[in-house]
Amino acid sequence: MLTKKQKNLLLFINKKLRSSGVSPSYEEMKQSLNLKSKSGIHRLISALEERGFIKRLAHKARALEVIKLPETASANDIYNNFSPSVIKGGLDEEQVPSDEVEVPVLGKIASGTPVEAIQNEVARIPLPNNLEKNGDYFGLKVQGDSMIEAGIHEGDTVIIRRTDTADNGKIVVALIDEHEAMLKRIRKKGKVVALESANRNYETKIFGPDRVKVQGVLVSLYRNF
Repeated sequence: MLTKKQKNLLLFINKKLRSSGVSPSYEEMKQSLNLKSKSGIHRLISALEERGFIKRLAHKARALEVIKLPETASANDIYNNFSPSVIKGGLDEEQVPSDEVEVPVLGKIASGTPVEAIQNEVARIPLPNNLEKNGDYFGLKVQGDSMIEAGIHEGDTVIIRRTDTADNGKIVVALIDEHEAMLKRIRKKGKVVALESANRNYETKIFGPDRVKVQGVLVSLYRNF
């Protein structure tokens, strides 16, 4: 059983490693926990190591590896780079008022096994009110469950802001080899591009940089009830 400070530090280290691939500094850890000295961080790190949650990497300054996460950690604790803005709807039944901005739905997107690349427009839906009206957006119907721990369910309609770049940790529509599209969290390190699922039952997919093109970034989603 971890103390609150031990758990918070472990989750902070995990988040930093997932977003940048580099362990946080002791100063960053100290600030994240609002501690007055680094000696408290040393004690917390030692406690986490003794309990088998982290491992110090030999011959590397301040290099840590997260071995496991506490069972009490929620999906939001672990995958906290994105909190979807869910708009309840019955999009298949509702009529879009004429004064609303509409977004084209371009078919299905796989959050698990890749499907064929983005198709032609199959429907139109209203743009969520919290998004800028002058952006370039499109919608896709989610197929699969590999992003469920990020709050994205099969059958949801995701709203994508069209862009060809994305920061590490963002959930994107990625086009693979010009013909397969998938919804994944993107990580870039050197010449390697990793596309991560938010479901422990799916493996991370690794590609060379010339094989992956970002088509857009996830900004919101609709869910039918």
